[in-house]
Amino acid sequence: MPETNPTAVVLTALPVEYDAVRAHIEVRDEDEAVLGDGTRLEQGCLAGTSWNVALAELGEGALTTAALTTRVVAELAPEALLFVGVAGGLKDDVEIGDVVVGTKVYAIHGGKVSDEGFLARPEAWHGSHRLLQAARSALRGLDGVRGHRKPIACGDVVLAHERSALRELIRRTYNDAYAIEMEGSGASHAAHLSGQLDTLVIRGISDLADARKADADAGGSQRLASAQAAKVAMALLRKHRPRGGSSAEEDPPSGTGREHAAGGDHIDLRNSTFHGTVIGKQVGRP
Repeated sequence: MPETNPTAVVLTALPVEYDAVRAHIEVRDEDEAVLGDGTRLEQGCLAGTSWNVALAELGEGALTTAALTTRVVAELAPEALLFVGVAGGLKDDVEIGDVVVGTKVYAIHGGKVSDEGFLARPEAWHGSHRLLQAARSALRGLDGVRGHRKPIACGDVVLAHERSALRELIRRTYNDAYAIEMEGSGASHAAHLSGQLDTLVIRGISDLADARKADADAGGSQRLASAQAAKVAMALLRKHRPRGGSSAEEDPPSGTGREHAAGGDHIDLRNSTFHGTVIGKQVGRP
């Protein structure tokens, strides 16, 4: 059977986010994946890597994202999943055009309303350690990008007021969150339910979650923020090795002794593709 490249899925919500990522990918026009529910993903390669990148625009909202991400993961079996897009900044040291790489994602709307007020019942998903390490490495050498490795708040709401009750709830309950957006919890939860899947949310800051949001959007801030987030995502994939991938550090040449680490009675199946059961038989041993 021909060897297939590992797949990294990149999900977006808005056309401007989709276009920013697509600009980095060599898309194969004849290779558009259409899933059973009609979801479409353009596929292509990222220059300098072995990744097959599958790119989708899912639309807005955590529920839609969770449902469609579940289908995408089940049908494409990716090794990595990134949600890339824009967000509102929540901290004084965050500026439009900065990028927040989500060390964890909070779902901010869970809770109980009682005579004591709103009692939060937080849920959170941590970003993949492997992808976060790749992001840290990529950001060190990435010119023109100001990056933050910080938590992200997610809720089905557009926050455009700096003195709202929701802004105060986030400040009190999710105080370390640097950005707010609408889809990250859906993608993170779907990836978590699928089992072991490296997942990360990457957001460019397009506004400061205040009353000037509309003016910022009209001035092209979403295009800038999307471009910066896509730049970080692609730099991350160039750093991140697929599972089972080889390098000079990971796979020393034969004769170093590593190939005998299991006593000589093992089979190295790395970089192999199988369809069905694999059976090994020991036929002789000195």
